[in-house]
Amino acid sequence: MVHGVCRDRTAFQEETTTLLVNATGGLMPLASGVNIGDTVLVVNKMTKRSQECRVVYRGKDQEGKPQAAIAFAGPIPNFWRVTRREKRVAASIPIRVRGVDPEGNAFTQSAQAVDVSRHGARLDGIGYVTRPGETIEVKRRWQSARYRVLWVGHPGTPEAGQAGVYALQPGKNPWGIDLS
Repeated sequence: MVHGVCRDRTAFQEETTTLLVNATGGLMPLASGVNIGDTVLVVNKMTKRSQECRVVYRGKDQEGKPQAAIAFAGPIPNFWRVTRREKRVAASIPIRVRGVDPEGNAFTQSAQAVDVSRHGARLDGIGYVTRPGETIEVKRRWQSARYRVLWVGHPGTPEAGQAGVYALQPGKNPWGIDLS
């Protein structure tokens, strides 16, 4: 359940489901008129836990339905009480990351994937990617795929310089390892 106030000052309460979750937030269908930067209250109906969150991404899915990504103020490891739907493979894969920084400048940088799956990865050595919701391209040798940034490690934490990404092209495997 998501509670909040839209920019036009109308309150809303919307029941939804999560598409993707992690310790720092989640992605969900959300028809209410929230914008990036808005604060919402998310209630996990299964556990009855609630958490104030910030909207960090607004967009549409492949069918054009609105969705939003929310971020907690800091990691909350068991808020969703779910287990991974697929295994992650620990790795140290050198990659190149391309995207656009917050000032609108294109960048390319070296980084590495430290664990990967068919639908996502955790990247390390990220300097330019500074906020969730950005789309980046990950390249390894001649393989590339687009990803959406879901979370970015906060400075001063063990996750600083890291980012969690979600595959926008799940059929592509730029990692060069078997993920079946």
